[in-house]
Amino acid sequence: MFRTLKTLVVGANARAEERLRDEYSIELIDQKIRDAAQSLKAAKLSLASLIQQQRAEQRQLDGLKDRVDDLLSRAKEALNAGREDLAQSAAQAVADLENESMMRQQTVDRLDMRILQLRQSIETANRRLIDLKQGALSARAVRREQGMQKRLNRHLGGDSPMDEAQELIAGVLQAQDPFEQGQILAEIDQGLDHTNIAARMEEAGFGDKTRSTAADVLGRLKD
Repeated sequence: MFRTLKTLVVGANARAEERLRDEYSIELIDQKIRDAAQSLKAAKLSLASLIQQQRAEQRQLDGLKDRVDDLLSRAKEALNAGREDLAQSAAQAVADLENESMMRQQTVDRLDMRILQLRQSIETANRRLIDLKQGALSARAVRREQGMQKRLNRHLGGDSPMDEAQELIAGVLQAQDPFEQGQILAEIDQGLDHTNIAARMEEAGFGDKTRSTAADVLGRLKD
């Protein structure tokens, strides 16, 4: 039983989380984009730091090469002048500088590789961030359309203002005409007090005429 209750609780929590994520999906998208933008900014700062370090190492390396070239030139002059002691000292200094240059060159190469990798990662992340922003705009537009559709569905659904208005119109149109009803009541009353019998017999041709008709007028015109 405990396992069943645990499963039900886990399922209810999962459904609640899904509803929450769906309800605030636009806000979550915007926050994730802000997080991604912050990560991209941090990566750019790291890249700038690596480039700065690489340039400093390269300047040191270039300086070492210049010093090596200068000492080699001086060592040759010392040898030509018979100062082998000075040439020996210069040669030792050149060897030390060349060893240092090798180490600095390795550092520069390693930094170049890291810079290339990080630059590629930043370019990929930047493209994805642009796509995400475009996707967020599309998602926001779709959410607005969904909201408008929901409101329209409420108006078009049962008990909507449109339905109520239609029912009122139908009620007015289907209501009985009071004037016609009054005429019918008058006819009923005439039938009850027999006041319409003489008029009906007159129309049938029995007795004197009390009203002029169109036939009478036409007859006089023909005479």
